[in-house]
Amino acid sequence: MGHKSNPIGLRLQINRTWDSRWYAEGGDYAKLLKEDIEIRKHIISNLPQAAISKVVIERPAKLCRVSIYAARPGVIIGKKGADIEKLRAKLATMTDSEVKLNIVEIRKPEIDAKLVAQGIADQLIRRVAFRRAMKRAMQSAMRLGAEGIKIMCGGRLGGAEIARVEQYREGRVPLHTLRANIDYAEAEALTAYGIIGIKVWVFKGEILGHDPTSQDRLMMESQTSGVRPAR
Repeated sequence: MGHKSNPIGLRLQINRTWDSRWYAEGGDYAKLLKEDIEIRKHIISNLPQAAISKVVIERPAKLCRVSIYAARPGVIIGKKGADIEKLRAKLATMTDSEVKLNIVEIRKPEIDAKLVAQGIADQLIRRVAFRRAMKRAMQSAMRLGAEGIKIMCGGRLGGAEIARVEQYREGRVPLHTLRANIDYAEAEALTAYGIIGIKVWVFKGEILGHDPTSQDRLMMESQTSGVRPAR
């Protein structure tokens, strides 16, 4: 039997850190964890057009700082910041802490695993041929600076009676190298035939030195034009 571990979980505290960064004791832990899950679910379900990659939640003292990494930040902000204020007010009802929002723009969505997986899922729902969708995503990622990418699709591909798994790889994806900066994500496409699962691994180079914050720093340097101020 293969023992496959999640590439992100495997690298925690080596070259990347958690998406929820806070400390709590006793009963507070369960309460804050539930709040985090509800905040993430609300943001992702209500802003599907914003192409959200991840939501990072930090809780210094009595503050809840929510950073939304998105390819289309304008959708979240709205005209003159009206939508972001509505979102902040809604999130404030979900937690006892004061909420501050940061919107971080992802400049290269083609090499963000979550956005690549979601993009392929959207194409499969629109009945695009799965091979074409996978190969186009791989070409875009390699053109924009990824050192390697692997995409795996599983389910009733092309409406076949028997479910199967197909995968394509370009470049190198060293999953056993712990210093490798590998972005991994999953997505589901709800097609007429059933659910098709998509997994994406993107290799973006190696991080030398054990620094859990280096992943975020590299992402900020390579993909963002800066963080919009907290509101």
